[in-house]
Amino acid sequence: MRAARFHEYGGAESLVIEQAPDPHPGLGEIRVRVAAASVNPIDWKLRAGALHQLIPLELPAIPGRDAAGVVDEVGDGVQGVSIGDRVFGLGGVTGSTAELVILSAWAHAPDTWTDEQAAGAGLASVTAMRGLNALGSLAGRTLLVEGAAGGVGSAAVEIAVAQGATVIGTASERNHEFLTSLGAVPTTYGPGLAQRLSALAPHGVDIALDTAASGSLDDLVTITGDPTRVATVADHAGGQRLGTHVVNAENDSTLLSAAAELGRQGRYTPRIEQTYPLERIVDAHAHAERGRTRGKIVICI
Repeated sequence: MRAARFHEYGGAESLVIEQAPDPHPGLGEIRVRVAAASVNPIDWKLRAGALHQLIPLELPAIPGRDAAGVVDEVGDGVQGVSIGDRVFGLGGVTGSTAELVILSAWAHAPDTWTDEQAAGAGLASVTAMRGLNALGSLAGRTLLVEGAAGGVGSAAVEIAVAQGATVIGTASERNHEFLTSLGAVPTTYGPGLAQRLSALAPHGVDIALDTAASGSLDDLVTITGDPTRVATVADHAGGQRLGTHVVNAENDSTLLSAAAELGRQGRYTPRIEQTYPLERIVDAHAHAERGRTRGKIVICI
């Protein structure tokens, strides 16, 4: 199969397109012929070697955590999915930016989503949902999402609105119209956030979700009044220091199915900033590494 791989840690230019061995599913896994795969922050951090002590990789490695496509091989013990089904989901920490990928968690992709949207839903929706679930019931509560325009943040906004929350989202001014389209009340991040929120939410902010690791956790705890009313999916060290909920993504088919159901209802549509062909994987990673994205960056295989 064709795949993007890196043979040593380094910049985006270390990525090359080449032939790699075809993978095969093990117990409880499926193989998918990939239509599209997304680029997540962990992908370029792993490629750059920033996480090599925490997550050592066997090189060469194929970047990518999530993908969408058509099932073409089913491992032992798998039920509820057949060859030819269109799915999206998660595999290991690497492996999805290729013609074939092994998934250990998946859901059927809604007909309402394009392949690119389905590819952008995997890690973003699971991360957002785990962060939101840590905060308890959302109905009737005012939620602040820090970093609301990114892949996880935009998913969190739509999913929280669907669950009955009033959502305020922080983003740069260029993304405020985008946040409004998602159902959030936009504001800027940074100094003076508490004052801006007092005007936007005169009865206060009940809970907050940090998706940006922008150094705002101390402020979020002050704004909500209690570290247990704050969850972070991005600033683990800060969250542990302050006693907030610290959430990691997990390969959870139940959460993927819940996201897919919201998609079928038209209540969650993964937002795509830009798509790239596999041959431009270097440009896609460089784009992701610059940050400040509006939704997801997706590779079309």
